[in-house]
Amino acid sequence: METPLPLPSAAAFSLLSALFLYLTFRAYRSLWWKPKKLEKLLWQQGIKGNPYRVLYGDMKEEMRGFREAWSRPMDGLHHRIVPRVVPFMHQTVQKYGKMCIIWAGKTPRVLIWDSEMVKEVFSEKSRQIRKPPPNPLISILAQGVASLEGEEWAKRRRTITPAFHLEKLKRMVPAFATSCEDLIKRWDGLVGTQGSCEVDVSPEFQNLTGDVISRTAFGSSYEEGKRIFELQKEQAELAIEAARVPYIPGYRFIPTAKNRRRMWIYREIRTILREMIDKKLKYIETEGSESGDLLGLLLQFTSGDDKKYEIKIEDVIEECKLFYFAGQETTSTLLTWTMILLSMHPVWQQRAREEVQKTCGNNTPNMESITQLKIVTMIFHEVLRLYPPVTFLLRHTYKETKLGEFCFPAGVDFGLPILLMHHDRELWGDDAEEFNPERFSEGISKATKRGQNAFYPFGWGPRICLGQSFAMIEAKMALAIILQNFSFELSPSYSHAPYTVITLQPQHGAHVTLRRL
Repeated sequence: METPLPLPSAAAFSLLSALFLYLTFRAYRSLWWKPKKLEKLLWQQGIKGNPYRVLYGDMKEEMRGFREAWSRPMDGLHHRIVPRVVPFMHQTVQKYGKMCIIWAGKTPRVLIWDSEMVKEVFSEKSRQIRKPPPNPLISILAQGVASLEGEEWAKRRRTITPAFHLEKLKRMVPAFATSCEDLIKRWDGLVGTQGSCEVDVSPEFQNLTGDVISRTAFGSSYEEGKRIFELQKEQAELAIEAARVPYIPGYRFIPTAKNRRRMWIYREIRTILREMIDKKLKYIETEGSESGDLLGLLLQFTSGDDKKYEIKIEDVIEECKLFYFAGQETTSTLLTWTMILLSMHPVWQQRAREEVQKTCGNNTPNMESITQLKIVTMIFHEVLRLYPPVTFLLRHTYKETKLGEFCFPAGVDFGLPILLMHHDRELWGDDAEEFNPERFSEGISKATKRGQNAFYPFGWGPRICLGQSFAMIEAKMALAIILQNFSFELSPSYSHAPYTVITLQPQHGAHVTLRRL
């Protein structure tokens, strides 16, 4: 005869009841009470948005907006891209004004447009404003210097900065040129005897910028780094999926198919980079000095005596992941949109070609000639304004924060809508959505209507992109060599459909017709 299980004692029942009530209270406080309190504090100051909805906030409506907007290309070749790229944000601003709330799950995200307030947010003068708490399913992509805070960030930034000094970049120019000339040879082969051909330049530029990074940062060629680029791209797509739903703490440990894939990619990239690092360490040991590339520079500080700069091998791996991804994506998207826009605006293409011919002739561009390309620089600035690689940046309040006449409680995101600011008529004039490089003829500071800084393709303040000069020199070199060898126009198969996958990209490719000069 089986012994019946004892009934729970009164004490155990009370304990379970107390635990249930505690968890219920925590859930109520997190999912309803705190968001509604933040909403009330913001609404009282005139900052409005849709009412908070439990857990998801505006995320479902935002995803619906993306699906509808991205289901078909744009109607015509124009630059009024905001309603397609960020449809829900655009609609919210139209309804509630520029300074409004968009709910990212249970976190209110306040759009900040005022130039002085934007500068304060970017400056991060106090510990009150920092990057938002990381989502583990997104931060797995790369956890380099861009994700750090405080003294750890400052130390890492000091370590990496020398790799991007002008003298270092000058030494990289021949490697830039080699990669670009390889691209021209490939395009010559595609054009063949017929003198023209159709090419999707988007993957072509991804290969080019990948090769440049591999040569200049790691001393290898694109083929050695190709596997990393492929894996990082897949990881980025998985990160985007994760960003579009609320993150539940601990979810990353649930062995779903996508979580398993994320972790496999994470381990595989680390294995490849570890092998590259081991090879580099053996080279340094044999040659007795670092090799002059980014990886060699970082490895100098893994066993040094200077504690101001010392970093671990694990940190080096994360910096490599970040540079592989950010370095390739930023420049490849800039070159892609530049080819598209110069195809749409052939007058500017010809003006740029004439400047390159006058400055460089038939010679391979060098650092001196690149710095003289004023029209090319104006064109790149206008492309970055209309089609910034990163369309949106985030910061978070960790303490009560005063900006202008507003007081923001802790727990609020600041959304810096780069794309919307770059297309704002109040800032740039009535031609804000037209391609007009001439607006940058007197530099960035005088390009806006009211003379205030509203140009943020690489961020601003202490966290401005370290690779900005690297990207611009690489892009100028590539465009100058292309203009020396080819003219180009949009292919009949091109569909104008900008959308975001981490960076702003052409959804259906960038098909152009190349013609050998």
